[in-house]
Amino acid sequence: MNIFGVGLPEVTVILVLALLIFGPKKLPELGKQLGKTLQSLKNASNEFQKELNNAVNEPENFKTKNMSEKNEAEDTKKN
Repeated sequence: MNIFGVGLPEVTVILVLALLIFGPKKLPELGKQLGKTLQSLKNASNEFQKELNNAVNEPENFKTKNMSEKNEAEDTKKN
C-alpha cells in the first residue's frame, strides 16, 4: 500500500500519533472534516478544469459560430 509516497508503516505511525494527540472521541470528527475538505478541493479542481477546457475550446466554437453565420448570410444574399 502506497498512498502519496507514504507506505503502510508510516500511515500506521501517523494514525497512532493522531489517536494519542486527539483521542478516540475527536478522531472521527477530524476524519469527517478531512473528507469534506478533500471533496471541496476535488470539486474546485474539477470546476477549474472545466473552465480551462471551455477557454481552450472557445476559439474553436467562435470560429464554427462565425462560419455558420457567414453561410447563413451568403444563403440570404442568394435568395
